[in-house]
Amino acid sequence: MKAAVVLISEQGKKVAKAVAAALNGEIICRSDVALKWNSVECFVFVGAMGICVRTIAPLLKDKHTDPAVLCLDSQGKEVISVLSGHVGGANEIAARLAVTLKAHPVITTQSDGNGLWPLDLLAKRFGWSQQTESLNTQIILYNELKPAALLIEAHDEGTRYLEENIAGNVRLFYRFEDIDLSKFALFLSVSPIRREVKLPNIQWVPKCIHIGVGLARGASPTDVVMDEIFDCLAKNGICKESILSISTADIKKEEPVIKELEKHFKINIFTSEELSSVNVPTPSEVVEKYIGTPSVSEASAILSSSNPNLLLTKQKGKNWTVAAAVDVDFLPHPHIEIVGAGPGDPDLVSVRGRKMLQRADLILYAGSLVPKELTLCAKEGATVLSSADMDLEQQCALMKEFYERGKFIVRLHTGDPCIFGAIQEQMAFFDRHNMFYHITPGISSFLAAAAELRSQFTIPEKCQTIILTRGEGRTPMPEKEKLHLLARSNSTMCIFLSAAIVDQVQSELLMEYPENTPVAACYHLTWPDQKIYRGVLKDLSKIVKENNLTLTTMLVVGDAIDNREGLSELYSKNFTHLFRKARG
Repeated sequence: MKAAVVLISEQGKKVAKAVAAALNGEIICRSDVALKWNSVECFVFVGAMGICVRTIAPLLKDKHTDPAVLCLDSQGKEVISVLSGHVGGANEIAARLAVTLKAHPVITTQSDGNGLWPLDLLAKRFGWSQQTESLNTQIILYNELKPAALLIEAHDEGTRYLEENIAGNVRLFYRFEDIDLSKFALFLSVSPIRREVKLPNIQWVPKCIHIGVGLARGASPTDVVMDEIFDCLAKNGICKESILSISTADIKKEEPVIKELEKHFKINIFTSEELSSVNVPTPSEVVEKYIGTPSVSEASAILSSSNPNLLLTKQKGKNWTVAAAVDVDFLPHPHIEIVGAGPGDPDLVSVRGRKMLQRADLILYAGSLVPKELTLCAKEGATVLSSADMDLEQQCALMKEFYERGKFIVRLHTGDPCIFGAIQEQMAFFDRHNMFYHITPGISSFLAAAAELRSQFTIPEKCQTIILTRGEGRTPMPEKEKLHLLARSNSTMCIFLSAAIVDQVQSELLMEYPENTPVAACYHLTWPDQKIYRGVLKDLSKIVKENNLTLTTMLVVGDAIDNREGLSELYSKNFTHLFRKARG
């Protein structure tokens, strides 16, 4: 972006230089603004807002062509988006400069202030065609939080953004026939299909459709044939702007119609052998007789899209046929996300984890360990179930059922799912059935224990190791991981799932730790009923039993608990040069 920094007075020179460096721009005088108005994309005034406004007022024409304008005070404390906040990018630049200059960004655009979608920027941002020219009415309705319906019929990065950042006034749909338009003031859609609705609306069209074309030999005149094909698509609701490619048989690649289409679209050419390998709804014996394949238009659309389900089956004209299919990458893909719920507090699930929960069609949560409050962010219509009363086979069968319907599934586990999370068997099942899955990590309860105990679990010269383990109960421990062997290091030890066998745990720990070693029994960490009991190792069993602590208890042992004596390395005398250098 070509930027100019307008220096109004010498007092702002230091700030102007910093802005010019950040934007790779030039510093100019106020008198140069009019000369550069049509060649510079961003003006940043350093000085009084009144001078900025009076300078640009005679130059303003249209928000779609005017450059971005910002204003900073001469001390660089406030950075204000003045003009072309969305289209020109002034809001984004203000936010960026605020970080660079440690200033406060002032952005008055209503949608930014409310955390709403920038409706006028979505098409450019995601490469969509926008079917509606003037958006003023639609933006006003949306920003006033009037009820809006959003229809998604093609899935890409942009629709994922919409799904994950949906406002409370917007209801999401995936089928047009499910929408009762009488309940809404605004209709939004991301779709290759044009729909006539009486409501104020915006339609965004991603390039996602592959068109298959069959032609009679010498089909002409070229312009008439092309018009007829596009008219046919339009009558069937398919937007011309949605076309990603046009394909045909290699025997037709020199036809004038294909040569003309090649000037405007990507052309895919397939051999008769490739086309004949595809099963199609409406094969033709005549086409097979002359071309060696029962289908050209339908087969080539299917091959180009990698999608066996046609959006538009073969339509016939005088000397042409046409069919259409949605590119497979724009179809909803089934997915399983294993999400770490964190230790219990709903605020401690990750931002990514919450987005996954908001997007899910099925949330299957470990009900005995994960608070139901974590699932309250689920979208309308989502299925939310506890797995507490299900065995592994039932859980996997349920997830497979939703997966085969193309749904988005969240399996919600406590803490971080990779630490005593019982996901190994589920992943083995997913692998056997070629089901795609991913893991969103979570905050483990041992991290919550450190936070709630206000302790650093690694202390220089005392303890540099944290051991996460469990006592030996019904599940045998590997011989080399017996608790008394791990205890030899006298590290900070966080013991999961072992409150029920606390006598055994205490006995093994006392084989290596001194009996006055600090311990903590942490029950329901970060839950509303959290309780933490401190003591020393010789009393650990007594602490657990007297307070009736259950399986959801973390046992922590080690000198790091409540230790304030050791210094972190950065604060030791050997590292003070780092601070001197930073200050210098």
